[in-house]
Amino acid sequence: MTKPPSEEPEDDLTVTRPRTWAAGVPAVVHALEYSLEQTSLAKTGVDLLTMNQVGGIDCPGCAWADPTPGHRHRNEYCENGAKHINDEATTRRVTAEFFRRHRVSELGRRSDMWLNHQGRLTEPMVKRPDCDHYEPISWNEALGLLATELTSLDSPDEAVFYTSGRVSNEAAFVLQLFARAFGTNNLPDCSNMCHESSGFALHETLGTGKGTVSLHDLHHADLIFLVGQNPGTNHPRQLSALEQAKLNGARVIAVNTLPEAGLLRFKNPQKARGVIGHGVRIADRFLHIRSGGDLALFQGLNRLLVEAEDARPGQVLDHDFIRSHTSGFEEFAEHVRGIAWPDVLTATGLTRTEIEQVRDDVLRSERVIVCRAMGITQHKHGVATVREIVNFLMLRGNLGRAGAGACPVRGHSNVQGDRTMGVWEQMPDSFLDALREEFGFDPPRAHGLDSVNSIRAMREGRIKVFLGVAGNFVRAAPDSAVTEEAMRTCRLTAHISTKLNRSHTVCGRTALILPTLGRTERDVQAGGEQFVTVENSMSEVHTSRGRLKPASTLLLSEVAILCRLARRTLNGRPGIPWEQFEADYGAVRDRISRIVPGLHDFNRRVARPGGIRLPNPVNEGVFPTASGTALFTCNAWQMPQVPEGHLLLQTLRSHDQWNTIPYTPNDRYRGIHGSRRVVLVNPDDMSELGLSERERVDLVGVWTDGTARRAEDFEVVPYPITRGSAAAYYPETQVLVPLDSVAEISNQPTSKAILVRLEPAVARLRTAPQA
Repeated sequence: MTKPPSEEPEDDLTVTRPRTWAAGVPAVVHALEYSLEQTSLAKTGVDLLTMNQVGGIDCPGCAWADPTPGHRHRNEYCENGAKHINDEATTRRVTAEFFRRHRVSELGRRSDMWLNHQGRLTEPMVKRPDCDHYEPISWNEALGLLATELTSLDSPDEAVFYTSGRVSNEAAFVLQLFARAFGTNNLPDCSNMCHESSGFALHETLGTGKGTVSLHDLHHADLIFLVGQNPGTNHPRQLSALEQAKLNGARVIAVNTLPEAGLLRFKNPQKARGVIGHGVRIADRFLHIRSGGDLALFQGLNRLLVEAEDARPGQVLDHDFIRSHTSGFEEFAEHVRGIAWPDVLTATGLTRTEIEQVRDDVLRSERVIVCRAMGITQHKHGVATVREIVNFLMLRGNLGRAGAGACPVRGHSNVQGDRTMGVWEQMPDSFLDALREEFGFDPPRAHGLDSVNSIRAMREGRIKVFLGVAGNFVRAAPDSAVTEEAMRTCRLTAHISTKLNRSHTVCGRTALILPTLGRTERDVQAGGEQFVTVENSMSEVHTSRGRLKPASTLLLSEVAILCRLARRTLNGRPGIPWEQFEADYGAVRDRISRIVPGLHDFNRRVARPGGIRLPNPVNEGVFPTASGTALFTCNAWQMPQVPEGHLLLQTLRSHDQWNTIPYTPNDRYRGIHGSRRVVLVNPDDMSELGLSERERVDLVGVWTDGTARRAEDFEVVPYPITRGSAAAYYPETQVLVPLDSVAEISNQPTSKAILVRLEPAVARLRTAPQA
């Protein structure tokens, strides 16, 4: 068994030149190094050789689609996927002895990386009122304690049921069914903080919240936009799809505030040209855009396309598509003609020539795809930006046909599946009606609480019980100090988890840790060995089956924990067969098949190699909006306002990180080694602000409520980021994201648009020698 670190590593920052290419042999070496630090060679081999294969383990890292069966590489994984899966398969263990040695208050001062490196949780634990230690508790007592707290609430709406995208479809369905049978729609999830703006915009304009493209479409597009995303770190297997598209003749336009390595060149370690050659150039054009300028960019492009049609009637826009499938075009065209060029150029930081060159690329392309991620959604005008991208796609009919469409790239394995299964506080009546018909109870109809509103409700004392299924809520959420204070007002907090994280140290009066099986592990129930299903970013639902021995004999699956809790809490109401669901997940899928459109005959169809592709109405020429058509929208020009002496900070992940958890203090693609407390600043901004390289500063958030939000002791690193911008790692800078700084309409935190000033580090001033 590998030994977990006993002490925190000291920051020792080294800065090298940012990489200009991603992957290659170093990716293989780093993946194996980290994997073998965590677990044995045998386990590493089992994990990697079955990962993303038919009948194997689905990667818990991102939600990128797999190639069709028969076209998958024997090593169908990326560097980060290998690290993710072997981090879960670690031989390190967190036992009752660990909690006897470490107070909760002490653990609360540890870093995210140190907590994760302690290993797998092995038995249920409870922190009782006025105690500073977790202690062992039996499953029977733990679930009884949680059920008693739930049934003693004055209203079911005094509880929230949070989940992250790591859970399976079966667990997500059981969770939402339990919550609604209990009587609440309080089902916040990680989508609330990542892609909510995208979902709202797509629902409004197209009638579906999901992307419209497949992997085949990516391979055969003429032009692909990568907007506000970093595939080299967050979705590395996307690079293989882009490589194939490039080899098929596609052009790629990258739009980003930072020149990310994965957007420049890809050296595929599975191919000779990636090992001994130069790889494949990804971006044909790189638009070094200002943070928050994407709305203005697409408004400028749309104006150019409309004006090109005005000059050459019938030769630029797809009038058949516009006439047959859309509404609102005339109003939109009039609006976009009035978008002022000085506003577009100010917001984007680009020249008109650069934008016109993109227009020319578009006019030469019959099939266009726009891929996007949180660089778009985590802004105040995130919904408006996605709507403007939909306008752009509709103008030339780039929806509902091969090689074209909208591609929101989700960064968590089953976050899209959670929504399909009903984990949303605003599920439509059609879904709730289907639950009623299937299970014989009337689900609550009032909308519940999302993640931000759950924190507000906890802060106001309106939430008494918090149950988190997977994830690390207090680190993923905005306004860290406010979120933690709010969590501590609960009577009980409970987390279903595989590994230790910060959320376990931020406790209600009573706190429970409920350890669960990981995706890599065999799941044997009364009905035999089970598999689960997940849904990727391209609406493909397929199986995942663990192969490893569980980390502890005391672990229960997420489905088992939730089914047992439901039985204890609901006491037989309303006749849902929880015991059958726990024994055989096929029974869960049978019920799903009668509720979720497209999943009929679920058990038989998902067992086929490649699984099931859920239908997307857009690809059938159907737009389930109120008007029955896709909607052009008129979006007001917006851009973040940055006063003199301030910068607009965006949070980002390092290359050695999954979600909220860093694996090492390195980010080799950006040239950062040995520390995460860095802030990346344009050299010209450094000069203007009087900052020097490696100077230690505090990041001080500026917000209208007058509250000082401070992230202390960061080193300034010059970086080719756009002027007026800065970047620093998440979750360390979540403390700076105000709870009330949210996107219009979607209520999603604006983690890519934090107004800050940089001040001399307070901690260093306190310890400086007196004159």
